[in-house]
Amino acid sequence: MLDHIPTAEEMEALVGAPLYDVWSGLCAFIDERYEMERVWSRGGKAWTYEYKYRRGGKTLCALYAKDHGVGFMIIFGKDERAKFEIERNLYSKQVQAIYDEAKTYRDGKWVMFEPVDTSMFPDFIKLLAIKRKPGKKKGGSEVLMERNR
Repeated sequence: MLDHIPTAEEMEALVGAPLYDVWSGLCAFIDERYEMERVWSRGGKAWTYEYKYRRGGKTLCALYAKDHGVGFMIIFGKDERAKFEIERNLYSKQVQAIYDEAKTYRDGKWVMFEPVDTSMFPDFIKLLAIKRKPGKKKGGSEVLMERNR
């Protein structure tokens, strides 16, 4: 845990405006579709911050931030790796290459996407669904929009 959770302005100053748009877009997507605990931590040697999405003691994914850098990590267990392999042709060549180059440890394959850009979002959506199916109910703004139709 961190003593001070960075504000949106501090995050934008750290990673830069274009990468902050990527960061906030990823967070917004996950927040809209998954009911998760959010945990801020120090980012270790390579990163300033780690921001994990967890539920029931299991991590969905983690975002990492540093000076002019953003990373996105998903750890795939054995069954999740098998699902990816079945669907691998549905992913971009870039994502396939990053997946293939990722190191496999006893607790899973640690796949770090860095650098990250918005062109990777469709693949990230599918990768997150391998980890956990989206299931968050509609939020207030979505309900309001439906009521006004």
